[in-house]
Amino acid sequence: MSMRRSLLPLAALIFAASYAVVEAGPASGRWRSHDEDGMLEIYECGGKLCGRGMPTPEEMVAAANAKDVKNPDPALRNRPLNGIEVLQDFGGGPRVWTGGKIYRPQDGHTYNGRIELLDDNTLKLTGCVMAPLCKSIIWKRAS
Repeated sequence: MSMRRSLLPLAALIFAASYAVVEAGPASGRWRSHDEDGMLEIYECGGKLCGRGMPTPEEMVAAANAKDVKNPDPALRNRPLNGIEVLQDFGGGPRVWTGGKIYRPQDGHTYNGRIELLDDNTLKLTGCVMAPLCKSIIWKRAS
């Protein structure tokens, strides 16, 4: 009987933890590029930040049929572009994340990346072939 009583609090804790809501990081959410030509959804994945490209409303019809034709892996060239993960394994936070990779379907290349939250509604995404050969794009939080 005493073993049963000692396991009851543990069982209650496990049950409660399974329903806990993970608080989204400050960079999580949907972002629009500075020229409003692209949209990105950033989310937490395994304790890191990841992100997927999303078509803008104007691109929805064309994006439905777009394929990853420039991917260096021939086996992936027929996969749909809509929703593929373009940001992977960014660690750090709460304002700067590094060590991740940025896949750019427009050229099929993967770049070393950095994400910096400039303020609550402005994000700077930087991709580098190798430093100092880098390019940054400013993103605004989508409403």
